Amino acid sequence: MGRAFEFRKERKFKRWDKMSKVFTRLGKEIVMAVKSGGPDPISNAKLRTVIQNAKGAQMPKDRIEAAIKRASNKDEKDYEEVVYEGYGPFGIAIIVETSTDNTNRTVANVRSYFTKAGGSLGTSGSVSFMFDRKAVFRFAKANYDLDELELELIDFGLTEIAENEGEIFAYTEFEDFGTMQKALEDRGIEVISADFQRFPSTLTELTEEQEEIINKLIDRLEEDDDVNQVFTNMA
Repeated sequence: MGRAFEFRKERKFKRWDKMSKVFTRLGKEIVMAVKSGGPDPISNAKLRTVIQNAKGAQMPKDRIEAAIKRASNKDEKDYEEVVYEGYGPFGIAIIVETSTDNTNRTVANVRSYFTKAGGSLGTSGSVSFMFDRKAVFRFAKANYDLDELELELIDFGLTEIAENEGEIFAYTEFEDFGTMQKALEDRGIEVISADFQRFPSTLTELTEEQEEIINKLIDRLEEDDDVNQVFTNMA
């Protein structure tokens, strides 16, 4: 799972860089975190995580602080997290995670992307059963011994640990996110990013031409300002 995730993550970061939308996405996450738990990251674990992710993405400090201040304003619009599921061309299962202030606009846009690509938007649960949702923590390897760290963290929900290009990726079940977050904080491990990913239980092989068609659909989805993440079972 680890290596496949790292490859997909790297490819996704490249798309985000090209589209220059990562700060906008993080800004919305800050708004949602503040509105659900308040503006103090010490008492708001969700906000603390988003700030970590923002710093890891090199979001300027003044922009982070401005987003928190803006979110504290009662007149600031809130966002709703909505997940859409469907099938793309060639029977590829696709999950689209969004945060939106207008669900009618978002569902219409997402449906149109699927339809124009020759796919179809499904109902809730139509493909999510084919994915396992995991929490993924990323931090610098520094002087950590991978085997020792694995033994130390396994009691806090660690299911897998992997190293890639000087960084460590620690995986837990979805429900163990908070436990692992606290375990890493208690050990002084500075997390670069912490988020949730969906891993397909089985992968579907495609030809290069078919992959290109699916990647074009993914690009269209990720170019939408309401879309946060897109997951598929494409190998």
